[in-house]
Amino acid sequence: MRMLFAVFLVLGVVLGGAAIYMAQQQIAQYQAERDYLAAMRNDTPQLTDVVVLRRPLKYGERFTREDLDIAKVQADKLPEGVFLFPSAPQGTPQAERAVFVEGETRPRAALRSYGVNEPLLAQKVTAPGVDAGIISALSPNMRAFTIEVNVSSGVSGFLRPGDRVDVYWSGTVGNQPVTKLIDTNLKLIAIDQSSDADRAAETKVARTVTAEVTPEQVAALTLAQSTGQLTLALVGMRDTVDVGQIEIDRNKLLGISVQEAVQAEAERVCTIKTRRGTEVVETPIPCKN
Repeated sequence: MRMLFAVFLVLGVVLGGAAIYMAQQQIAQYQAERDYLAAMRNDTPQLTDVVVLRRPLKYGERFTREDLDIAKVQADKLPEGVFLFPSAPQGTPQAERAVFVEGETRPRAALRSYGVNEPLLAQKVTAPGVDAGIISALSPNMRAFTIEVNVSSGVSGFLRPGDRVDVYWSGTVGNQPVTKLIDTNLKLIAIDQSSDADRAAETKVARTVTAEVTPEQVAALTLAQSTGQLTLALVGMRDTVDVGQIEIDRNKLLGISVQEAVQAEAERVCTIKTRRGTEVVETPIPCKN
């Protein structure tokens, strides 16, 4: 009897120890999983709500509150100008980041094409009730100025709204042909009558381009266009160099110094031939370019 009791006692101690060991192992596993999930939660970026579109939009197409939806986006990766609320009460801080204020029934228009679930950007849509066009693309206090171009002066049809260009003037100064850089990095807001940056006519040669300029630039470009020929040069997307002042005349183009040019002009002898009966008389006259 005592032997049997001892056996059961030892067996109970062994089983109890095993149960305690298994419980400790299980608790350790739970703690490890808890610590892992906590670390994952700390490393996971914060998400925020942004306004996206429920349907695709073409350039100029109107949309209302019913066309909008909400999606989660990483908070530190928000695009510039993204909306956070489809609508908000007027006068509240949320209204500054809302597409519409509450009670607004006028639609807005897209200034470029959008896909489904694409975030809506403030700089790529018009104000409520405003259609897409040049006026909606102008920045505050800026003006729209139209420049006549052709296949050579308009970069062979490769210009698009949103591109930036340098403007060169070619004319005559002091009887010398001159080409000079007169303005840089002008933003184009329309090609011909289209301000759609997504237009598909890839090889179409424009007759006019419209640039966003200051009132002072309007005066300068008007004078330049009336006294010579304007040529546009497309500025690259990665261009960061200040080109400075550029002016090329015929002598500089051909590598002729001022002294050589004066000497060549002095050595030139221009005459006009006059027939007097059977005799031809040459009379010196001032030389012209």
